[in-house]
Amino acid sequence: QVQLLESGGGLVQAGGSQRLSCTASGRTFSTYAMGWFRQAPGNQREFVGTISRRGGTSYYADSVKGRFSISRDNAENKSYLQMNSLKPEGTAVYYCAADGQHSIGSTSPSEYEYWGQGTQVTVSS
Repeated sequence: QVQLLESGGGLVQAGGSQRLSCTASGRTFSTYAMGWFRQAPGNQREFVGTISRRGGTSYYADSVKGRFSISRDNAENKSYLQMNSLKPEGTAVYYCAADGQHSIGSTSPSEYEYWGQGTQVTVSS
């Protein structure tokens, strides 16, 4: 079992940057593809991006491509979501998730086995 804990959320101005961290418990972090999602009030959970088990491959939603990047440090059991050029529509609770079945994560939340509790990011205009 894996437990995930996000951190780094808060208030940021539009155009600014923020980095979220996801810390995993357990010794098998490197066997999980990691995904990042976000959910704004009244909306469904939205795929942001995913990174492969070893970190060599990642892909992103079109809405964040070129502005967001995901990385991971398997030695530290951490994944990161670097967000640049933030927009007010990026205001949401951001979640990290772990997928142990695939070498890289899916865009579908249902494919992920473990989730963090989420961290709020608010982008002011």
